[in-house]
Amino acid sequence: MGVEIKIPEATISRISVYSRYLVEVERQGIVNISSGEIAEGVGGTPAQVRKDLAYFGAFGTRGVGYNVRLLNQEIKEILGLSRQWDVILIGAGNLGSALSQYRGFRERGFNILAVFDNDMNKVGLKLNGLPIYAINQMADFIRENKVSIGIIAVPADYAQDVADILIDSEIEGILNFAPTVLTVPEEVIVRDVDLAVNLEVLTYNIENKDV
Repeated sequence: MGVEIKIPEATISRISVYSRYLVEVERQGIVNISSGEIAEGVGGTPAQVRKDLAYFGAFGTRGVGYNVRLLNQEIKEILGLSRQWDVILIGAGNLGSALSQYRGFRERGFNILAVFDNDMNKVGLKLNGLPIYAINQMADFIRENKVSIGIIAVPADYAQDVADILIDSEIEGILNFAPTVLTVPEEVIVRDVDLAVNLEVLTYNIENKDV
């Protein structure tokens, strides 16, 4: 029995960046690209690019490099982007509004179907073209539309309650923008995006860049 290799999360993040860069390169009409050129484009090293891709197989040809279109197809397969993912957004406030306008979601295969909020003054309206429903309609909507992912963009005090509804509705993944740690069962995948923490990591690195 073979030993299962654990792919580092940082590698998954980097190959996502490689994919987006390859999209730009393909638009320029470039057919082949080297690991050095990918590294230069994304701010990494050739060795790191080769190591990241080697986790998933051998994609390049010595002396030629990687076929841009085929490599990006392979990476999208790895990331699960060969299909469209239906998503809902919870929170019609300022952050929710900004997220609903982000074109990158649709460009990468994430289709936001609807927005949910507990403000009845917003229910029945639209947020950047997306219908706003009441929170108590969310579970039925998820099941009827076979939604896979929920994006939480509500204040921290409400985030766990929203997560509980998502969990009971058998959601598969949660992208959490609320600055709080969610309690979820093992089978539900959560990614936390804490904007303040990211800024604090940035300020730490600025303060310590010469150390």
